[in-house]
Amino acid sequence: MSRVRPSSPAQKTSTLMGILFKISKTQLYFLILLLILASCQSNSETGTNAIQKFQKQLIEDETTGSNVAMVFKDDQVVYKEIINSGKEGDKNIDDNTIFPVWSMSKPITIVAMMTLFEDGLIDFNDDVSDYIPSFKNIQCKGKVDEIYDCNNSLKIIHLMTHRSGYKYYNWKIYRLQPGEAMGRFISHEKYDNLKDFVEDVSKEPLEYEPGSRYVYGINQAILGRIVEVVTKKSFYEYLKERIFDPLNMVNTKFYLTAEERERFQPLFLNSQSIKEFTNSYDELHYQIDNHAYFGGEGLVSTLEDYAKFCKMLLNDGELNGNRIISQSSIDLMTEKHSEGNDGFYNAFSLFVLEDPEEDGRNSSKGIYGWSGYHNTHFWIDNEKNLFGLFMTRAREYSQDIQNDFREAVYSIY
Repeated sequence: MSRVRPSSPAQKTSTLMGILFKISKTQLYFLILLLILASCQSNSETGTNAIQKFQKQLIEDETTGSNVAMVFKDDQVVYKEIINSGKEGDKNIDDNTIFPVWSMSKPITIVAMMTLFEDGLIDFNDDVSDYIPSFKNIQCKGKVDEIYDCNNSLKIIHLMTHRSGYKYYNWKIYRLQPGEAMGRFISHEKYDNLKDFVEDVSKEPLEYEPGSRYVYGINQAILGRIVEVVTKKSFYEYLKERIFDPLNMVNTKFYLTAEERERFQPLFLNSQSIKEFTNSYDELHYQIDNHAYFGGEGLVSTLEDYAKFCKMLLNDGELNGNRIISQSSIDLMTEKHSEGNDGFYNAFSLFVLEDPEEDGRNSSKGIYGWSGYHNTHFWIDNEKNLFGLFMTRAREYSQDIQNDFREAVYSIY
């Protein structure tokens, strides 16, 4: 009986070369293309796993409960994943889940101000007292226990850039009781309209001379009242007319109906030793008849809604044929006004990355965005035609979520 001998290396090479010669140039081209696509798919899966790992780790570490992340690149969603915790008291997230976006209200307010600027209705160097007379006689804090009449007038640009001297008052409260207001001014306990709110704020001595330094505070809530004075509409009516309706952001508003309340994500409290899900600490009421529309804190939204706002910014101010603002307005919004931290500077209530090496997350220079108190986060990357958006509802706030999300995204995209 004859025995089949194993092929020698030379015979194997000869056989392979024979096969390759039989493949046409077109077939060879498609073979190479398939190999490239397979490699890209492998890399994409690696990146996807990195983002999923980041999301799951947040739950395992008891930083958040259920969470959802989206990456949009080159006009398509390249990543969108919901990771539900399955824990008692938590609620599964879906496309209809509503989140309080807190300070991610600020960029929306800034865009509203840009529309007024483009329409010639305001100038950023205007005195705030031109629109709200009670800000004419503002006072500043000096040395210990010293209060004096401010030397500088308060201008709109100071509110746009958090250089007004107004801060957040009584913001850091360890554990609010149900129904308790979160601060002296940002309160639905005390205010049901913006007119009364700004009248009281104007009596508060400023921490610093207007324009002299950056301090994060209630500035965008004051801007909301300026919008009302200029347009003679409620702030929400104006946002709806100029931003929400054109972008079809139907779930973005300052209130919750009874049906919407059922879709509102519960808060995961992760303060020190407390780890619990609760519906008792909204901090704002979100009642439909309360018209204290706080432009720095008060909006609720869904992932899909806020993604439309991000798409508009990424697309130079336009979406689906509806132009909200111009590219030149976005350029103004992202100009440097104050130094920030870790390679970032502060613009019109936006962070902008100036030094990617200092940031250390492989992010593109010039990305801009913002975050919210209950850990909603977004950024826009024009260089890579990309935005990232993350939503959950958890307190206390963690900047690491924004940082780690970007690091996971830029490990692949």
